[in-house]
Amino acid sequence: MSADPRRALPRTDVVLDDPRLRASTGRLGSDSVKAAVVAALAEARSGVLPIAEIADRAYDLLPHLATELQSVINATGVVLHTNLGRAPLSAAAIEALTAATGYVDVEFDLAGGVRAGRGRSALAALRTAVPAAEQVMVVNNGASALLLAVTTLAPGREVIVSRGEMVEIGDNFRLPDLMTSTGAVIREVGTTNRTSLADYAHAIGPETGCIVKIHPSNFLVTGFTSSVPLTDLATLPVPVIADIGSGLLAPEPLLPDEPDVASSLAAGAEVVTCSGDKLLGGPQTGLIFGDAALLERMRRHPLARALRCDKLTLAALEATLRGPRTPTFLALHADSRQLRVRCDLLADALTARVVPSAGTVGGGGAPGVELPGWAVALDSRLAAPLRVGATPVVGRVTGGQLLLDLRCVPPADDIRVRDAVLAARGSLPNGRVS
Repeated sequence: MSADPRRALPRTDVVLDDPRLRASTGRLGSDSVKAAVVAALAEARSGVLPIAEIADRAYDLLPHLATELQSVINATGVVLHTNLGRAPLSAAAIEALTAATGYVDVEFDLAGGVRAGRGRSALAALRTAVPAAEQVMVVNNGASALLLAVTTLAPGREVIVSRGEMVEIGDNFRLPDLMTSTGAVIREVGTTNRTSLADYAHAIGPETGCIVKIHPSNFLVTGFTSSVPLTDLATLPVPVIADIGSGLLAPEPLLPDEPDVASSLAAGAEVVTCSGDKLLGGPQTGLIFGDAALLERMRRHPLARALRCDKLTLAALEATLRGPRTPTFLALHADSRQLRVRCDLLADALTARVVPSAGTVGGGGAPGVELPGWAVALDSRLAAPLRVGATPVVGRVTGGQLLLDLRCVPPADDIRVRDAVLAARGSLPNGRVS
């Protein structure tokens, strides 16, 4: 009787001594590399893998990065796709983020050898971008910006909000709940579809801390409607916080109904809050602009420490503000004719059709605004294998078709999309589909 070949299985430490696996340990960590070796040994022990191929198999099983997050190609046509991480960072922001991974002078004056203002270069870039702001501040997301503003201006007091602006955003998160968590009391005024200046004026009393005007950026109310502009609210004797949501710093002709920071300050808002990872195209941040005295109170509030950004975020934000046009800007302004040319080339390579496709801003911004473009139409059965392939591609399934909209896809990735589709077709059990 011949000996069981499985008795010749090498020890784990012998396999780990493979040069490729040793080199990967420094990048991925010993636990990840050892787990891949153990898995390869298990396959060999079961007889499905030749012993001579154990090290090769272990190397193939290693993750590309020491994280389970996967890079995804966004072919949905949604520019700021919240589930896919909203704004992709620019090359300049990525470079700055990498530079900030080591020791940096984020809170240190190299010339004087003393402590310095945290993130002062990022704040300077933000002030340059919005000269109308007396002072600026950065926290870790848009909700934090509103939370800190309300906590500072109306602790335990009333906050006046129009009923038409009692907004719920993603994952059942409601802005009124955020504000009441500070101890403030919401004083609703007006109705769902109509609110007047008199409604606000009549609600003001000795317990009023501020008025909060929230831009309903993720829905539209049409018909018999009215709301009060900031210029009118600014005539009332209480501070006005304008939460504009999507983070335009200045007017954008493509999105005429989307409020911006500069215009909101000019209209009389004492404080303006917004997100940095939406239309600005930067990392996740909450941006605060406005009256110097009010922002100084916010900066000194104990909550500000809990909401502050790390050095990586500050570096990426500064590079976003000082650097070239962001991927978000380029996707929003993508030329429809160029998109058609790219889609035609991809469709020819895949023997597929090109159809009109209306892209959207996403991220709870500019509801109802369509971005005319094109997409490659494929069999909807390809949606799942494309999502889980070696190069994950997320498209949009509609009308029984899978649409791959190239608006948010860098042109250099078109060939990767083609190869991913070909691989997905080959993985289907029923053979080739269109």
